[in-house]
Amino acid sequence: MAAIGAGDRLYFAGNGGSAAQSQHLAAELVVREAAERYDADQALGTDTSVLTATANDLGFDRVFARQLEALGRPGDVLVLLSANGRSPNVAAAAATARARGVAVWAWTGRRGTRLVEACDGGIVVPSEDVARIQEAHLLLGHVLCAQIEGRLSGR
Repeated sequence: MAAIGAGDRLYFAGNGGSAAQSQHLAAELVVREAAERYDADQALGTDTSVLTATANDLGFDRVFARQLEALGRPGDVLVLLSANGRSPNVAAAAATARARGVAVWAWTGRRGTRLVEACDGGIVVPSEDVARIQEAHLLLGHVLCAQIEGRLSGR
């Protein structure tokens, strides 16, 4: 949370349903509830031209990592949403982000403990049921958004 008030960016990334949740959470912060953000947050993998060019030229394992190479800077924060925590592109994003000084947090399910260990921290939902894991991630995301907005608005 310390980076959020300093003008640093918060990135979200995930595959499938987690990609949709990443977009949802970034939109919550960009559009605002209580505090104006102006491009402070972003879901990776949403630009189809960048996504398909990276997948075609570098491989799908690099779709998030390549965006972090272009955009990430020290002080930024990356939140990775992954129900199973085993996707190669999510693991590559974590490694790239950490190498660039971007703090990394992983939200996973029971099978994702290895991903959390490769990050600065994270939350493991104690379930293997993808629906329950994603529901917990969305709740966590809304709590995070409320905390950020509360901090920015002085609430």
